[in-house]
Amino acid sequence: MPLRETLSNTWDHVQGFLFPILREDAGPLSERHQRLVIVLEVAGVEAFVQSWQGLPGRPLKDRHALARAFVAKAVFGLPTTSALIERLSIDAVLRRLCGWEGVKSVPGESTFSRAFSEFALCDLPARAHEALIRATHKDRLVGHISRDSTAIEAREKPARTAPTTKMPKRKRGRPKKGDAAPAKEPRRLERQAGMNLAQMLADLPKACNVGSKRNSKGHTASWIGYKLHIDTADGDIPVSCLLTSASVHDSQAALPLAEITARRVTNLYDLMDSAYDAPEIARKSRDLGHVPIIDTNPRRGGKAEADAEARARRLVGHPLAEDIRYDERSSAERVNGALKDNYGGRFVRVRGPAKVHCHLTFGVLALTAEQLMRLVT
Repeated sequence: MPLRETLSNTWDHVQGFLFPILREDAGPLSERHQRLVIVLEVAGVEAFVQSWQGLPGRPLKDRHALARAFVAKAVFGLPTTSALIERLSIDAVLRRLCGWEGVKSVPGESTFSRAFSEFALCDLPARAHEALIRATHKDRLVGHISRDSTAIEAREKPARTAPTTKMPKRKRGRPKKGDAAPAKEPRRLERQAGMNLAQMLADLPKACNVGSKRNSKGHTASWIGYKLHIDTADGDIPVSCLLTSASVHDSQAALPLAEITARRVTNLYDLMDSAYDAPEIARKSRDLGHVPIIDTNPRRGGKAEADAEARARRLVGHPLAEDIRYDERSSAERVNGALKDNYGGRFVRVRGPAKVHCHLTFGVLALTAEQLMRLVT
């Protein structure tokens, strides 16, 4: 079934069936309540919650309701779990949507923390997001995939970096006969060329550390935390994401991210900025059957000639098709901004890469569900 028809059926079900029943059962629904109902219906996060029914010991609190509550935390943009619990205690409609009848049935903060640790361990929101993308894009041809990263600030101590071993200095002059020059250690991109996806993911650093990045105005900004790499499809739909250390360069996550995206969707063009200007990345894109459109990195030379050629084309009014397509890369900036401003990307209050990734992917899941429904509404 085509994507638009699938989403139209979901929207008709929500509008004609769910909303009237919920208004009659729980009361009037605000705009945010309606958004949460749509996200919960589209994402179907309950299907990925592990349950242990019938085991000995004290029974666990309902993990389905807790998973819905964490989705609500992302949709409502609540910064902390305590703020979520406070909102659940005063918002009867939200409480009913998550699955709790009375105020006393809402668990405490420690229960939320244990459940979140379980969700991070089994990568619950990431699996739900992958299933959503596969279900909605299995018969869809995506035109452009925009690849970019965004800084994630964390409240934890950065990991100590291992001291680098200095290469012994080579004597000046021509080497003696029979003396071989010391071999250079291959770059990560060169190593990744001979790795599979699991090996590439294991090779990427994920610990919290210090990162720096030059912004659009040319100033260098530093932060402590992580970096989230996102592939965005047309329609501002996040397709896949990776979390790495803040110090990891954008290009080093390009190959595994491209492999993950290629397993989920079929696309034609890969749009990347100058940080991804490397022959290994362009080769990987072509091997996957895509057309790479990558901005020229001035450090690699040829930037002046490219700018002069672009000015000449603008003067005569003949823009290249690649330049017009590259403008579609603004969808990556919109997704990064929306994730930070509206879905909890700026409020990371957990520690460790697994929990930080879980927190962020709850926001990515909610954002994806809403963007999908905007295609038909």
